[in-house]
Amino acid sequence: MSKLSFKAFCIEKYADYKSIPSNEVFALFEEKGVLDMLGRDYDILHGFGFEYIVRDIDEFIGGVQT
Repeated sequence: MSKLSFKAFCIEKYADYKSIPSNEVFALFEEKGVLDMLGRDYDILHGFGFEYIVRDIDEFIGGVQT
C-alpha cells in the first residue's frame, strides 16, 4: 500500500469510526498535522490493525469527541 493510499484509508476508516464525513476528517487531519504524521510514521503504522491506528490518531490530536 502506498503512503497516499494509506492516508486515504485512514481518513475513510476514521470517518466511519467517528461517524463524521470524510471531508471533515480530511480537514481535521490537515489542521492537526495527522497527514504529516501518517506519512512520517507510515513504515511503523501500516503494519498495525486499524484499532491501534485510531487510538494513535486520537492521542495525536488529543481525542476528538463525537
